[in-house]
Amino acid sequence: MQNSPLVAVIMGSQNDKEALLPIKEIFNRLEIPFMSRVISAHRTPKECALFAQNAQSKGIKVIIAAAGASAALPGTLAAHSQLPVIGIPLNATALLGLDALFAIAQMPASTPVATMAIGNSGAKNAALLAIRILALSDITIAKRAQHYQQEIYQKAKAQSELEVF
Repeated sequence: MQNSPLVAVIMGSQNDKEALLPIKEIFNRLEIPFMSRVISAHRTPKECALFAQNAQSKGIKVIIAAAGASAALPGTLAAHSQLPVIGIPLNATALLGLDALFAIAQMPASTPVATMAIGNSGAKNAALLAIRILALSDITIAKRAQHYQQEIYQKAKAQSELEVF
């Protein structure tokens, strides 16, 4: 397994870690090198901008950013980088993550952020989308991703063949 991380998983708060565990599980299973950090668009804005500006030169190919409430983190990272940014809205307020979903999905035309579903399913899909992006230029990752997708298909097929009643 390559040591240099290809994906950066950034969260706005340590409290977001639990919701992002599916990313770690999928990346470990498919041997995708990644790193994770807590960086806040509001509390540490300079560090956020510097991270985004320097990520590509450190070998990062995709940034996954998770945030709740105003969810400024994915957009801030995208504004300071040419890398693809995948945003995961998190349930952090009384609005159950809808505020974060709208904030991430409604980026201005010059700042693209791919927006996933709220929470765990969004985390899983963010990992899988990042892997598909990486697979475009890495045949080994492409083969692992194809094998993983086939496993998911086989499990779903087996479930669909079960008699329910």
